[in-house]
Amino acid sequence: MPRGIARDHDQKRAAIRKGAAEYFAAHGFDRASMTGAARHCGVSKALIYHYYDSKEALLHDILDAHLAALVETAQAVDPGEGLRPLVCAILEAYEDADAEHKLQIDALSVLPEALQAPLVALQRDLVEIMSATLAREAPGLADTDRLRPVTMSVFGILNWFYMWHRPGRGLSRQEYSALATDLVLNGIRGM
Repeated sequence: MPRGIARDHDQKRAAIRKGAAEYFAAHGFDRASMTGAARHCGVSKALIYHYYDSKEALLHDILDAHLAALVETAQAVDPGEGLRPLVCAILEAYEDADAEHKLQIDALSVLPEALQAPLVALQRDLVEIMSATLAREAPGLADTDRLRPVTMSVFGILNWFYMWHRPGRGLSRQEYSALATDLVLNGIRGM
């Protein structure tokens, strides 16, 4: 008789994703090993292989969970409320996800095309939500060749926050969110 799924299956899987993301981000995905990931997570290599048949499958699950959560967060923001709550929600969703975010930037491209495609689709969904919000804030942008560069610039402002921000020093996440939104809105409304 096949063994059933453990009650804590989802929690174990989430803990492995989190620990492996930290390990992969710190050591570089290409140089990291499943043995090192297991050690970092405090579990056996056999347990990791119980959940994931390869390092690429683990990376895919890390990125899929991260990007799906970001898209869900962005979709939960009322589009009529404008850019400020969207920027704030995305920046808050990035909190405690520095490793996942670094992997998204650094390692997504190492995955085979079949594993990349659904992740790229999630990224596109997030970009579309941001583009639509920016177009509502500055209707003059909607049908121009500037909308995509402005959209990607907003993500540039948000995506690199983890590189320089130190919690408890300087601006808080919320203060930076307000600053970034003001910067973007003041810029696009003049276009």
